[in-house]
Amino acid sequence: MLKEAPGKAMVRKIAIDDLLLQYEIEQFYYSEAHLLDTRQYDAWFKLFTQDIRYWMPVRRTKTTKDLDREFTEPGQVALFDDDYKALNARVVRLSTGYAWAEDPPSRTRHLITNVTITPLENDQYEVFSNFHLYRTRLNSEEDNWIGHREDRLRRVEGGLMISKRSIFLEQTVLLARNLSSFF
Repeated sequence: MLKEAPGKAMVRKIAIDDLLLQYEIEQFYYSEAHLLDTRQYDAWFKLFTQDIRYWMPVRRTKTTKDLDREFTEPGQVALFDDDYKALNARVVRLSTGYAWAEDPPSRTRHLITNVTITPLENDQYEVFSNFHLYRTRLNSEEDNWIGHREDRLRRVEGGLMISKRSIFLEQTVLLARNLSSFF
């Protein structure tokens, strides 16, 4: 709600419920980052609904007039386009000892910022967040991925779960030797 203060610009009046929701969702993301950074992939996977779509399109350099085609569309080539079964297979593979790109495992830090929330119907939320994923592996591999995520969160049995995640990298060329990290 916008309210005009005498002699001041329009200011937004924030309700306590808005603050509590912001806190709850930010804490959800901080907990998710902790699970990933401590390699608790099974617990992380439980944050997703069975109808999850975990998608990362390819980014291309385009001129200003073609910016609407900067990212590939759903159904086109993507770096990730996982459903529940495919995402689970990636998580399970990490525990098999056959995920050579992650043996020895990477050390990661997920930094999440600029969380903005749009409430939807049926206890769902569209959430935009920026991320910085830092990864180091072996003695000299070091990778940084920066971008934003567009998530759909759904309240299930009182808790939040991720039913959709779209990941948009700032990079157009990936310099990493693999893309085995979760975002």
